Amino acid sequence: MLWLKWRLVLRVLLICAVIFELDAQEQKADPGKTSKQSKPKHGKSTNKSLRSVTVKPKATPSQTQPVLTQVLKGGKFKKVGETISVQTGDTLELRCRGKPVQWGVPLYLDEDDEGRLRMIQHERYGVLTLVNTTGADTGEYTCYPMYCEDTDCRKEYNKAVKVFVFFPDPQELFVPTSDYYEAIQLRTNWPTVLPCQVTSPQAKVTLHREYPPVEVPVDGTEISFDVKKGFTINRPRPYHAGALYCVASLGNLRQSSTKYMLIYVNYPMAPPAPVIQASLSSVSVGENLRVSCTVIGEENMAVEFTWDYPGQEIGRPPYTQESTSTVSGGSAAQQQSQSVLLVDEVRDVDQGTYTCTAHNLQGGKSVSTTISVVPKAKPKKPSVKRTAG
Repeated sequence: MLWLKWRLVLRVLLICAVIFELDAQEQKADPGKTSKQSKPKHGKSTNKSLRSVTVKPKATPSQTQPVLTQVLKGGKFKKVGETISVQTGDTLELRCRGKPVQWGVPLYLDEDDEGRLRMIQHERYGVLTLVNTTGADTGEYTCYPMYCEDTDCRKEYNKAVKVFVFFPDPQELFVPTSDYYEAIQLRTNWPTVLPCQVTSPQAKVTLHREYPPVEVPVDGTEISFDVKKGFTINRPRPYHAGALYCVASLGNLRQSSTKYMLIYVNYPMAPPAPVIQASLSSVSVGENLRVSCTVIGEENMAVEFTWDYPGQEIGRPPYTQESTSTVSGGSAAQQQSQSVLLVDEVRDVDQGTYTCTAHNLQGGKSVSTTISVVPKAKPKKPSVKRTAG
């Protein structure tokens, strides 16, 4: 009988060992799940932190990153890179994931697509289809995901995906344009782009000056070239002005682009920062008043001044004196531009706010000062000395 009891005890111990092993494996598979021993003996557990629950957030248009793909023949899909090429005459079909999305197309198509362009929004993606393509369709195609609240939708520009599409034309190396000449400003503070856009990324493009007839060197620093943009003059200078054009060659074909008339404009780096100062902050009736407005800035930059003052309300004409001079300012000379508003024989109506606005090609800025007018002081009567009689 004794050996039967020991056999029963061993069997119970074996069963308990198996149970503990299974429980350990279950906890290893799900660390957030607790064993029965961790629960309190009476009542339900109120410690909700014992079990972690991961809730997957519901996706919204603003959380979904759009993906742009090209639909190829045979129903195949290809994720696009920065550029793709589609032979003229073939159909361009782009698919963009998102609900909804909006498309951006080259200006030529945006103005007149001749019924060749179609955009359809499906439940989970949008489709752009362009048929009977030509070299003029070359340009950037953009998919904008839309964020909608009720019926109000707006583009999410920071999540836009884009692709530059070339449509190689065996007869036209440059994207056609109706302009023979195009005037472009050369601004000192802004890069200038000569958009001589080619229809094929394989075309070799050079930059030329009309007079004197010479090829313009492109070093990648002063002037650079991007097959998607054209030539960029990164820091325009007066000697860049004149008539320039591009030449493209591919195989036995060689063509010239539109001529670009580059006009140099000396742009300031920033809007002016005027300082206003009055000769007197409090002036008596009948006295003269001078209010000056001064700008210190770059040399050879035109600054224009305008005034607003209380006397305008009764039609008092503005009398101003304007001047320009060179002043020393550290390592480089600077230009002082000044306008002085003259108010002769001040009246009560001249009391109020005087505002000067200074303008240059970058914009304008205003400054103000307040003038108070006080009654004219009455002369004191001379005192009479009495003498004893």
